[in-house]
Amino acid sequence: MRDGLARWQGRALDDPALRPVRREALHITLCFLGYHAEKAIPRIAELVTAAASGPVEIRLDPEPVPIPGGRPRLYAIGAESEAAIALQAGLSEALERERLYEPEKRKFWPHLTVARVRSERRPPERGERRGKGRPKRISEPPGKLPRALTEPFGAVRISLYRSNLKPTGAEYELLAGDDLPSPDGDQKGDPENGR
Repeated sequence: MRDGLARWQGRALDDPALRPVRREALHITLCFLGYHAEKAIPRIAELVTAAASGPVEIRLDPEPVPIPGGRPRLYAIGAESEAAIALQAGLSEALERERLYEPEKRKFWPHLTVARVRSERRPPERGERRGKGRPKRISEPPGKLPRALTEPFGAVRISLYRSNLKPTGAEYELLAGDDLPSPDGDQKGDPENGR
């Protein structure tokens, strides 16, 4: 799926204001934890790897969604998955019970961020290193996903990442993870065979 999405990004993100999310960074966030002390990471990792007990089948929506609608900062692709919604609810509850997560007020929306919109830079104000700006205008929004990428597929891993913010976008450092059971009955997913 990541390879297919990366190929689609190469064709569909023609507007120079769009910056594609790197292939290795494409993911569905279940719970954004924010900052935690290093000593909490082993317990968080235990809860994350224990969370998935069944297959997680996902189907991507064909149309990228601008977020927000008027002048978007990013484009995301929604995902339909009752299993992902159930997994997120269970993980959220387990982390909240141990005071490691505060659930968001809005309803969980499974999605992949596929592109970010570059900013219109303004000169830095006094004391700032560089100026900030609102997102550039998009003249060519991303096109639809090819049909092959909208077919249901089985997610292969659940992972705990540390997000390191860089000017070129977030870089993710894997802290823990586990293979997910595949929808076709294998005990664990097999990334080599596309499951």
